[in-house]
Amino acid sequence: MSNEQEPSADFEFDEDFDDEFADFEEFDADIDNVVVRTAILEKQNMVALLCIKSAPVGAAICRIDPRETSPAVQLYDDPSAALLWFTRSLSTSKRNGWNVVYDGLPLQG
Repeated sequence: MSNEQEPSADFEFDEDFDDEFADFEEFDADIDNVVVRTAILEKQNMVALLCIKSAPVGAAICRIDPRETSPAVQLYDDPSAALLWFTRSLSTSKRNGWNVVYDGLPLQG
């Protein structure tokens, strides 16, 4: 019986995936154009997260609300429209009693 998790002796990662990785070479050049902003909000012992990731070709907003069962993600073709909705959502949250404890680049580490 063979173990499917054991790598094949003739498997060459670079050779087998060169064509697939070629598609991502252009992506690395465009990564400087990606903007990420994260807001952490607090209200009555709850923590929520509002994030935007934007590039010249589109954007996504992700909201993690502790009262919901799963995160909500909205995709936008227009990054400026996404930024407008992110700003509106953050303002609405503040009016509804949420305190912004962090608003900036994603925390790492």
